[in-house]
Amino acid sequence: MQFRTLLGSTGTFIGITSVTLLSALWGAALAGEHDDDRVRDPRIRRGFAIAPVQLTLNGKDPNLVGLGSYLVNAVAGCNDCHSATEFEPGGNPFFGQPTVINQASYLGGGRNFGPLAPGTPDIVSRNLTPDKTGRPEGGRTFEEFLHIMQTGEDLDHVHPPCTATITENCFPRSSPLDGNLLQIMPWWFFRDMTTHELRAIYEYLSAIPCVAGPPAPSVLHNDCS
Repeated sequence: MQFRTLLGSTGTFIGITSVTLLSALWGAALAGEHDDDRVRDPRIRRGFAIAPVQLTLNGKDPNLVGLGSYLVNAVAGCNDCHSATEFEPGGNPFFGQPTVINQASYLGGGRNFGPLAPGTPDIVSRNLTPDKTGRPEGGRTFEEFLHIMQTGEDLDHVHPPCTATITENCFPRSSPLDGNLLQIMPWWFFRDMTTHELRAIYEYLSAIPCVAGPPAPSVLHNDCS
């Protein structure tokens, strides 16, 4: 099942299905779970309403996807950092325009924050979208994702501490910053979330479209097919 969205005249993304049909589909998706408190969680419905891209729900828990969308799009503001171009031309709310998210770059990474201190490498946000495996952040398992979010460890080792053999794109020994950890990314905020909430974020990220990013071997590249 796919949840398709269209851009309304006000810049709001709306479902192509009628409210009645959407309610029916939603009820079918949640069949047998009426005793689960998550079914009554208004954040789930709101999450689907504000998802700015087409979602692929095949084989996924709609409760988790909806909650994950709410956490990603209404709470954490992940696209603020994890998109090279966040808004479409004419859709920037900071200019008083109706918000229109750039779907082509949504959560595809590539925003350059520059160096954090003199002599340190540029920090560029990562691609969070799923690759051809269907797993987010270029194929990370949930266990890897959970570890990253709870510890901040950079499993890609993009900017390691400098050593006698690693002398480029690394953090100097004189820097107080630990190159083993993700910089800029507020992992300490996410580690206080429940495992269920982090699982919901992971499920949502697995439901969004793949963004290929720059060519390999860039860490931002995804094999989409």
